[in-house]
Amino acid sequence: MYSILLAAGWPIWPLLAVSVLGLAILFERTWYLRKKHIIPKAVLEMAFAGADEAKPNTFDFQKELAQSSPIGPLLAGVIREKSLNHSAEMALEELQALAESLWSKLDRYLGALATIATIAPLLGLFGTVVGMIEIFGSQGASSGGVANPQQLAHGISIALYNTAFGLLIAIPALAGWRIMRALADQRQRECEECTRQLFKKLYPE
Repeated sequence: MYSILLAAGWPIWPLLAVSVLGLAILFERTWYLRKKHIIPKAVLEMAFAGADEAKPNTFDFQKELAQSSPIGPLLAGVIREKSLNHSAEMALEELQALAESLWSKLDRYLGALATIATIAPLLGLFGTVVGMIEIFGSQGASSGGVANPQQLAHGISIALYNTAFGLLIAIPALAGWRIMRALADQRQRECEECTRQLFKKLYPE
């Protein structure tokens, strides 16, 4: 593997850096967007059970609920608005602001992953151009119009390896971005549904 990297030349290093970053984002998003992390069953039970008791009026209960999970601030927001005797319209306005904060957390780093999927082929193309320059440079520098086979092979390897690496990084990055995008949208819908059910429980009218 190391010999392949050496044969690909210096243009391969930006591609490697981009691939490591993309892989880190995929691992982080896969871990973060788990349903049991975003919407733990215990947190839902605590919110719905607490909605029938007096303790939702206490600051400690609302703080504990808000800090329990990513959906916690939404659930705590519904309970807080009800404990303050705010109208349903005022509660909805507050929930929209809380929801925007949660959606931004669900979408975090996905833009960077999409950017990696876009620029990886371009970096591969850049390596290809560098390889072609190496080829033409070896022909121009050779004596008697005969190309230097070593330099010619080196230029071809740079061109082909970088093209292949660029595609090898871009394809999984694009697929990963689509999967993570769909997963984030699914978690958003699930959070909206759970919050809506709690809202209807506290604001039946």
